Amino acid sequence: MLHKATTLQTYQLDSLDGEMGRVKDFYFDDQTWSIRYLIADTGTWLSDRKVLISPHALLAAISKEKNILVSLTKAQIEESPSLDTDKPVSRQFEKNYHGFYGWPGYWAGTFPMAADYPLVGTAPAMVAIPETSPILTEEEQESWNPHLRSTKEVLADKIEAKDGSIGHVDDFIIDEENWIIRYLVIDTVNWWPGKKVLISPKWIERISWETSTVFVNLTRDAIRSSPEYTVEALVSREYETGLYRHYNIPSYWES
Repeated sequence: MLHKATTLQTYQLDSLDGEMGRVKDFYFDDQTWSIRYLIADTGTWLSDRKVLISPHALLAAISKEKNILVSLTKAQIEESPSLDTDKPVSRQFEKNYHGFYGWPGYWAGTFPMAADYPLVGTAPAMVAIPETSPILTEEEQESWNPHLRSTKEVLADKIEAKDGSIGHVDDFIIDEENWIIRYLVIDTVNWWPGKKVLISPKWIERISWETSTVFVNLTRDAIRSSPEYTVEALVSREYETGLYRHYNIPSYWES
C-alpha cells in the first residue's frame, strides 16, 4: 500500500510489548530511494538518543488504526547500539546496528529493498544522480554515511524541469510493501497555482544537494498536462497506470 510520508509521521509505533512512541521522520538512500530507517520519537523514553528502526522490523502500517507494527521488544530497542541525537549516522554504527539484530547490511548488496531502483551509474537513462555527494575515503565513510537523507530536510527543495522551474517538493509517497519512495509530491504553487503532481524518482536526472534542487528529465508542458494529484485521494493503481501512460514510460510493476 502507498502512504504519504507526512501521514505516516502521525502514526503510533507499536512494539511487541506495547506502544514505544511515534514516527518522527525517515532516512532514505539518495541512490536507491529506499527507506533505510524510520526515526522514532519515543517521548521521555530513550529521549537522550536517536532511535532508528530498520524496515526489517516493520510489519505493517495500518491506516485505520494509524499505527505501525514493529517486530521488536522495547528491551531489544533499548539494548541496541546507541546513536546520540546530535550525531549523523555512520557506517560503523550501521554495521553494529545490523549486526546486533542479525540483519544483512544493505551496503553489501544483500538488502532486497535496494533492488527496485538501480544504483547510480548502472542505468543509462533517468536515474537519480546526487550531484554533490562527496567521494569519501573508506575511513570517512565509516564516520558518516553521505547517502542517508531525511525526508523532512528535502521538503521544499526546488524542482527544475528541462525548461525551467516547476515548483518544490511537498511530500513523498512511500510504498509499504518494500519501504521505498515511489513518488515525490510536487507543489506547483509558484508556477501553476492549485495543482500538485507526482514525479517518480526514476524520472530524476540529477540532484544538487548543495543548492537544494532536484532536476527532472521532463518538460514543463508534460508535467502541466499530467494527471493531477489530490491529497484527499489515495494513489490507486488506476491513477498510477494513467500517470505512466501519460509519460509513455513502463511502470515499475511491469518492469
